[in-house]
Formats: sequence, C-alpha cells, structure tokens
Amino acid sequence: MKNMKINFASIQNLLFKNNIEFSTNLDENDTLVEISSIKNANKDSLIFLFNEKYLDLLKTTKAKCCILQKNYITSLPQNTKYIIVDNPYLVFAYLSDIYIKKKVSNGTISKNVKIHKDVKISNNVQIDDFTNIHENTLIDKNVIIESNCSIGPNVSIAANVLISSNSSLSNCIIKEDTVIKSGVVIGGEGFGFEINSKKRISHLGNVIIGKNCYIGANTTIDRAVLESTIISDNSNLDNLIQIAHNVKIGKHAVIAAQVGIAGSTVIGDYVKIGGQAGISGHLSIGDNVTIAAKSGVTKNIENNQVVAGFPAIDIKKWKKNIIKLNKSNEY
Repeated sequence: MKNMKINFASIQNLLFKNNIEFSTNLDENDTLVEISSIKNANKDSLIFLFNEKYLDLLKTTKAKCCILQKNYITSLPQNTKYIIVDNPYLVFAYLSDIYIKKKVSNGTISKNVKIHKDVKISNNVQIDDFTNIHENTLIDKNVIIESNCSIGPNVSIAANVLISSNSSLSNCIIKEDTVIKSGVVIGGEGFGFEINSKKRISHLGNVIIGKNCYIGANTTIDRAVLESTIISDNSNLDNLIQIAHNVKIGKHAVIAAQVGIAGSTVIGDYVKIGGQAGISGHLSIGDNVTIAAKSGVTKNIENNQVVAGFPAIDIKKWKKNIIKLNKSNEY
C-alpha cells in the first residue's frame, strides 16, 4: 500500500471516529506514505506489530511509526515513533481503507450492455461491458456491476453493492453495501432430486444476502426449494465455498475457503468455520460456534462450542484422541 501521503491528523480522526483509545509521539503534521511489513519498511512507512514473534525484526526496522501494544514499546528502535493501542490488528483493518482508493461508481452504463425493457435502474449506476441484465431486476443507486456478468431474472440489488466481473446472479436479493467478488454464482438451482427415480426437483425459492456482506470469488449459493437461502448481515465468505439450498447463516459469520454446507442446515450468529470443513444437511449449528479446518460435522452443535475432526467432536476431546493415537503409533 504505497505512495499515498497520509497526515497523522487523518489517522487520528479515524481513530476518534471509531472510539479507539490511543497514545502517540507523532505530530499532527507527520506524514506516512505507506503501510509496510516490518522487514521491508522505510523511513516513511507505517508498520504494525500483531505478534511477538516479530519482535527481533522490530528492533531493526527502519519504519517511521509502529502501531503496537504498550508492553512492546521498549523493542522499538530509537528513531521509530509509535501509536499505542489495545488491538493493533483492528486498527490495521481500519487504516488499510485509507491507503487504498475505494472503488466508486462512475455512473456510466456501457453501450455494450444488454438490458431487458422492464429492468429498473436508479441513479449513478455503473454497468461495464458485455453484462446482461435480465427481466424483473431492480438496481439501486451507486451500484457497480463489472464486465461479463449475468444479472437476473428476479434480482433486487440495493444501494452501494459491488458485483465483480464474471458473476452470475438470479433469483436473489442483495442488500446494501455488500461486495461480491469475481465468478460468484448466486441463485442457481440447487442439488435436489428424488433418490430412486433421480427425478430433479425444481427450485422455486430465492437467495437473500444481507447488508455489508462479503462473498469471495467462485463461491456458489443455491436458491431454496420454496423459501429462501439466507446469508445474514455482516457475514464474510471466503473464495470457493458451496452453500446449498435452504441453508440459513446468521449474522457476522466468518467462513474460510472450500467449506461445503449441505441443504437445509441452519447456522447461528457469530460462527467461525475453518477451511475445507464439511457440514451435513438438516443440522442446527448454534451461536458462537467454531468449527476447525477440515472438520466433518454430522450432528447438531449447541451454542458456544468449539469442535474439530471427523466426525466433529469437542476440540479438547479431539486433541486428546490425537495424542493417544500418536502414542499408539510409536509402538
């Protein structure tokens, strides 16, 4: 993140705005040109210390300023200034935004776009080359739809949504401030059929994506059979995730890459799911549950549990089982 001169006054205002307490020896007119790693920092760099294993690197950094916790300040070189906070990683998340130019709609609809006659488009919408907008689609203000997308039928896109290139959206509602990355498919028909005859079941429902969600590249979210597949507000989905029909995911979910969630499973709020985990269908996963990477979930999970392994069990039991297994293999 380089070549943007940011005065400390701007950083200070952002910290105040987000109610982050801090102390510093920077002056308001001090300028920081880039966010850098500790190792590659220069005299104009802003760096962050998230982990004490980088303390040796910190002692030799050339950075102008470091954001860190108070107990590590003695490891700073003499010429490196500081901003002391309780949670440097949270501050990094906020400050990363001001060192990158946010993409905003240019209000232009390309002449190479095909739009159905009954589509309704609000003000300041950007639609790039070779995108098709199909019937019964509503697009609210400040939306950006990049090139080679297929939008509709039966789609409602709220204000300030970004839909990246090569995505396909149908039979869905996308709420405000959501980001959809490249290659995402939302609202396609789910994987459902009568098992003996293999007669496919038509999916008549839709998908609802909440406010301020992030849907990573090449993720697929299938529409429900009759009602709605739901991803609730402030949820973050990584790349290459499969969400099957009728799944419901609560608020503030964090789901890592290559997770698969089978049909009709209901997941609570503030859930974290590690990469390559698989969750069977028709299950209930409670609030504040953490599912470790590569786990296979085959039973319901109550609130506030941490599980791992296949079949997934309480992570403490799983660790004990792994220790026993390793000891048995020594003989």
